[in-house]
Amino acid sequence: MSHVTEPRGGASQPLLEREVEILAFHRAVDDLFGAADRTVATRRGGVLTFAGSPGIGKTTLLAEARRHAAERGCTVLFARGGEQERQVPFHVMRQLIQPTFAAMSEDERRDVLGTWHSIVAPALGLTAAPEGPTAPDPQGVRDGLDWVVTHLTVRSAPVVMVLDDAHWADAESLSWLTAFAARAEELAMLIMVACRPDEIPADAASLRALMGRQGTRPHELASLTTGAVARIVRDTLGESADDMFCRECWAITGGNPFEVVELAMKGRDRGLKPHQDNIPQLRDLASDVKGSGLIDRIEQLGPSTVRLAWAAAVLGTAVPTGIVGSVAALGEAQAAQAIDQLRTARVLTVLTGLRRKEVVDFFHPLIATAVYRSIPPGVRVAMHGMAAQALVDDGHGAAAAARHLLEMHPEGDPWVVQQLRQAARDSFSAGAPDAARRYLARALREPPAIEDRAEVLFELGSANLLLDPHTTINQLRTALEEPKTEQGLREAITYRLAQALGHTGQLAQAAALLAEEARRATSSRTRLRMQAEQFKWNSVRVDEENSPARSRLLAQFAKRITGRGLAERHILGLRAWDAALRGESAATALEYAQQALDGGMSWTDQDFGFEVPAVVALTLMYCDQPGRAEELFNSAVVDFESKGWRGAHLSFVYTLLGYVRYRRGRLAEAEDFVRNGLQIADRIGQDIPAQWYAIGTLIETLLARGNVTEAKKVARTYKLADGFPQAVVYPDPQAVWGKLLLAQGRIEEAEQHLTAVGRRLDLRGTRNPSWSPWQLDLALAQVTHDPAQARATATEAVARARAFGASSIIGHALRVAATATDPARSAVLLQEAVERLEQSPAACELAHALIDHGIALHTMGDPHQAAQQLYRGMETASACGADALADRARAQLASAGLRPRRLYTSEQDTLTVAENAAARHAALGLDNTAIAKEMHTDARTVSELLSAVFTKLGTDRPGLHRAFES
Repeated sequence: MSHVTEPRGGASQPLLEREVEILAFHRAVDDLFGAADRTVATRRGGVLTFAGSPGIGKTTLLAEARRHAAERGCTVLFARGGEQERQVPFHVMRQLIQPTFAAMSEDERRDVLGTWHSIVAPALGLTAAPEGPTAPDPQGVRDGLDWVVTHLTVRSAPVVMVLDDAHWADAESLSWLTAFAARAEELAMLIMVACRPDEIPADAASLRALMGRQGTRPHELASLTTGAVARIVRDTLGESADDMFCRECWAITGGNPFEVVELAMKGRDRGLKPHQDNIPQLRDLASDVKGSGLIDRIEQLGPSTVRLAWAAAVLGTAVPTGIVGSVAALGEAQAAQAIDQLRTARVLTVLTGLRRKEVVDFFHPLIATAVYRSIPPGVRVAMHGMAAQALVDDGHGAAAAARHLLEMHPEGDPWVVQQLRQAARDSFSAGAPDAARRYLARALREPPAIEDRAEVLFELGSANLLLDPHTTINQLRTALEEPKTEQGLREAITYRLAQALGHTGQLAQAAALLAEEARRATSSRTRLRMQAEQFKWNSVRVDEENSPARSRLLAQFAKRITGRGLAERHILGLRAWDAALRGESAATALEYAQQALDGGMSWTDQDFGFEVPAVVALTLMYCDQPGRAEELFNSAVVDFESKGWRGAHLSFVYTLLGYVRYRRGRLAEAEDFVRNGLQIADRIGQDIPAQWYAIGTLIETLLARGNVTEAKKVARTYKLADGFPQAVVYPDPQAVWGKLLLAQGRIEEAEQHLTAVGRRLDLRGTRNPSWSPWQLDLALAQVTHDPAQARATATEAVARARAFGASSIIGHALRVAATATDPARSAVLLQEAVERLEQSPAACELAHALIDHGIALHTMGDPHQAAQQLYRGMETASACGADALADRARAQLASAGLRPRRLYTSEQDTLTVAENAAARHAALGLDNTAIAKEMHTDARTVSELLSAVFTKLGTDRPGLHRAFES
């Protein structure tokens, strides 16, 4: 639809008794220009809100504010909510933004929008919605709109954004505006909003919050006093108007500015003398201004004019005159005559649209509402149908017609179903899934042809998936029961239903559904794909009855396939993940992970999901190749952001990137990533999987940094101990809780929880301490009161770690085992722990082992070697951001009478010349002795050089060759 570039006729109302409000926006505009030096630093934006009843003068006030801002040199963006357009997604945003882009070529638009073009352009109506299965999520579109408006503000500052009739704004635009308003002050942007407070929808709590932002009340526009009414009457009817006549005007209108002006104008049109004797005629005129009197006055203009007024009311704001005439079933001449009559009667006004076409609008929303409600119900429904057809025929598309189709009675019309489905696709592609759901639900009630019903149900269920997965389940189950469903569609329904079941924690039902549909399938390729999906959902089931049996079956499948298709590569990826969880050798897990990656994996395939690529990346991390894991997660961030997926998907990846950084010992970076992931998850909702992952990872990271108080706060805020999720989450939430209890000194409670974790994971066959080091934390709890039991627990953990073979977890296990034995044996274990960790990228764990080893050596009477290890451990801990650990080393050095030296720092990711030389020799297969000979140094120095290399590159020794290749 068109958007007007000029204000409505209501701007002719005088501004009386609005001095406070005028002063408020004058001062706000002054703030946009800052102090006398006009420097950017002194400019300040903000939010101004105005509230009042219909006709009280909000539109006139905002028109004056726009005029004043434009005169001062501001860029003014304007939009108005529409009573008939509340269900049109981004209707307000398009009014705000389209005028700025209207004069640009497509290349210029793409240049201005940059990488956000494909995400926000469909929402803003700048380009058609793209075809395809993927669409941006609402958060992605909101982030894109943030960028666009911020960019425009910086280019065109200062900017004044004005929204009139905000109570009628569409939900999508309102959601963006209320969130963005907090940035107005820092951007030197003034946002002005006016609404009728009594008509704010119940589900628009964000608008109520905006109107009372920061505890301030909106400027509430009051009715005019008798003096102001008398001024309007005398300006219109002449200075001879007597006081009684003016007072009667005030009494009749209640001081409502719109009604006062309209009454005075009607009096002038009728030649009414403004004297006391004519008060009865004045009262008769008042009935013509609103309600049934207004409708009677329009009906006196003739049936053609009435039909055109009805058509304009049905079509809504700023509609081209040609479409209005078509819906009114009038010829061009008849329509023009009717428009002239309605303009003369101050019912309609004609404005210039964005495309330089004439558009009609009502003189005031009160008139539009009265006309719309006066249309006989049957005629109104028919005119909505005519409006839908006219808009489609005129090239406005299904999305513009959809709101009219919603008002029609269901009649089984295939054209209606077709248009609603297309409108849903357009809305979904524009990041407005709520609108898509409305359109598809209406299409289902039409109803569609029997052969199309399953497909409509599938589309509706897919639109509901992220917002209401329980409803999705019901709709997709119904779709599966439809008798005429093509096989390919049935498979797509099955995969989407399994996703919905999985996202609602019904993992057993998801696996059972896939097993049942696999038995029905006649294609071996389909059965393989469904088997892959079964493996995926069973792998995260806490209540899986026989996890070892599933692992054996998965291993058999993986041996027989080559990774030719995505389904096969997913099975290989799941096999790699299963091998890591069960504690098979890291070499086995890496082999399958590499096979899965060789043919490529997609992060954004909505049918396959992103879970398997994520666990393949984590497998690399557990196998001491976190650098490769980061590469995969970074590519996921790029893919998600390019698609506009900035909700749960991005939250997961930020959290997992943080987890990888935590494992590498880059704790400050880890905390930053995880907090970003948690912030996104919090915006989506409470008690969702993305939140579970972020909470556990954040607590682990805070504990590693020594910030127990903050870790407790996070656990308390998110009620970690109130109930653990019924799905496999990493790090395991109950194990994290046990570790936090241990850090607080609540030993008995920690033991109970960690023991429960062990029973649960052992039952599933999850025996790898690299995946969940519950045994190591349990041993640390036991050593406080039962060293023998702690020794047994730690010894078993060391055996499991050696079976897996990754140096990081072997070193970690050896370090813990050292706490449960005598000093001499402890020093030996810690020596091996250091040597192992030097061959891994686990910097923080290395720091821990170095410090423990230094303390043990000091106890054994070797102060020189102890000091070396403590110094090195302190430097490593400080570089990791493990502040408490560094303080512990510093305290040990001080107690030994050694002065802690100035910390040595280097560029974290840049190899020194010596490190680079040692790494390249190691990549060629030379051992430390051979490298030492080549570099004319000793093996100990080579070990330390390579330890720094593994930390910086995020890999172990076997991964060096690949790291240099990439």
